[in-house]
Amino acid sequence: MKKLSLLCTLALIVGALSGCAEMNRAPAPSASPVVDRVLAAGVLRVGMSGDMPPLNMTTKQDQVIGLDADLAALVADAMGVKLSVQKMAFAELLPALEAGRIDMIISNMTMTPGRNLKVAFVGPYFTSGKGLLTKRSTLAEVKKMEDLNSALFTFAVLKGSTSEAVAKAGAPKAKLVAVASENEGVQMVIDGRADGMLADFPICAVAAYRYPNAGLVPVVAPITYEPIGIAVPKGDPHLVNLLQNLLNGMEKAGFMKELGEKWFGKPTWVDQLK
Repeated sequence: MKKLSLLCTLALIVGALSGCAEMNRAPAPSASPVVDRVLAAGVLRVGMSGDMPPLNMTTKQDQVIGLDADLAALVADAMGVKLSVQKMAFAELLPALEAGRIDMIISNMTMTPGRNLKVAFVGPYFTSGKGLLTKRSTLAEVKKMEDLNSALFTFAVLKGSTSEAVAKAGAPKAKLVAVASENEGVQMVIDGRADGMLADFPICAVAAYRYPNAGLVPVVAPITYEPIGIAVPKGDPHLVNLLQNLLNGMEKAGFMKELGEKWFGKPTWVDQLK
């Protein structure tokens, strides 16, 4: 009964926003270059890396699923258009958004001041923090970033991510290997080519769950607060307003909690992944 009520509430939210989107289809411009472009094309292009489970991940059928994918689908529905997930390396997402090749980014992206100077953010729709994935018993006991600051250690970090920035600042003596995807980083740890991988904790936890015989240990390292948001082109307040209203409605209706339970509660989706 609770779920039915929640879905009904969400339907009202989406319906109201869809009505706004329909109004924007009138010949008069909406004062939003992105909204105008999306409505004219009938397609919302959302950038996503597709390798950050459980927020976004790629199935054996090459379909991107996860909390981010569900959120992107809801945004497209609210605007009355089709969704086109543009999968690309994480480091390519911001350049693609700035160049106009995608309309927004929903890909476990932390809202940092540096990124915010280039693009606008809406959210957060999720909060996270850094963790460490390792096979070494000594690293499994780390309590703070300083414990990782040694020339004896090699760590994998996602290129262009906050994990890379945190590692450079907090463990300058360690050797860092910037990888194109976190799947690549996980494999380095499994193969013993890296002592660990610094990443958002959910990603570390999922990796350990996916490879139960690899000896992987996800370590909670409460060294950062990671507010995750939707990145959109700067100078488009109408688009920001539309997305913020949608997120606020979803939060109040309890839908974001439902998404969290769906993707974090029971990882039944693991068998679908490559």
